[in-house]
Amino acid sequence: MKGLGRVFNVIPAASGVHIPLTNANAVSFVTFEDDGTTIATIKESVDGASEQALDCNVYPFKAPGVGGTWTAMAEQDDTLALGGDTTNDAMCFTVDATQLSDGFNCVEVTVDGGILIAIVHDLAQARKPSNLPRNVV
Repeated sequence: MKGLGRVFNVIPAASGVHIPLTNANAVSFVTFEDDGTTIATIKESVDGASEQALDCNVYPFKAPGVGGTWTAMAEQDDTLALGGDTTNDAMCFTVDATQLSDGFNCVEVTVDGGILIAIVHDLAQARKPSNLPRNVV
């Protein structure tokens, strides 16, 4: 067993899905939009219901999608944007389970364009990839 199942789980098409943090401590999101205008909206929910904006500070980084140096962006909250930056067309940010409101257990990020990949990490238990719990609600 390498990374998948031991260290992380991954959702390749993560925009608009509820990701439970009941079996992990955090989820990192990676966006890519080739025109640099990605806007990501972050919500929390209870098993996919009772959805609301996630009220926490997020510390995103941006970089060129083809590789390069990650640069810290300004602290943001439940809506993150690359603005018109066409050089840095990728963004990465993490939401910890401790940032969720009491009783909430899922994170949902929706992007207005491009792709969004979610990497669920700091797993509570290492498992074979075929034995990983369902990673969306």
